[in-house]
Amino acid sequence: MVRQITEGISVSVETIYQPAQSDSLRSEFLFAYRITIHNLSEAPMQLLKRHWNIADSSGLKREVDGDGVVGHQPIIEPGDKYQYASAVDLHTEIGKMSGYYIMQNFYNKTKVRIAIPEFQLMVPHKLN
Repeated sequence: MVRQITEGISVSVETIYQPAQSDSLRSEFLFAYRITIHNLSEAPMQLLKRHWNIADSSGLKREVDGDGVVGHQPIIEPGDKYQYASAVDLHTEIGKMSGYYIMQNFYNKTKVRIAIPEFQLMVPHKLN
C-alpha cells in the first residue's frame, strides 16, 4: 500500500492483480485498485474531478480525466473516509499509475489539488 497526504487529505492505494480477467497470450492484464480517501482537515471536502497518468512497461502512456470517481462526487466530512474500487487494463505485466483529485472545501468553495501517490501494477512474481 502507498499513501500520501496533501492539504489535509490522505490518499491510500492498494492494488490487486486480476488473473481470471487477464489473458497473457493476448497481452491483456487487468489490475484492480482500492483507494481510501481520509479527510484529516477541519472542513467537509467534495471530490469534483480526477486525473490519472497510466504507463506500462512498453512505454505506452495515457491520461484519463473525469468528474468524480466511479460515478460519484462524494462529500467527505472531517475525520471520515471514503473508499472505492476500480480497475485498469494494461498490455504489459508491469505498469504504474499516479494522478490527482480536484477537491473543494464545502464551506468556502476553495479548490485544491490532492496528489494520488504513484503506485505499481505488477503481475505477482514477475520480478522473481
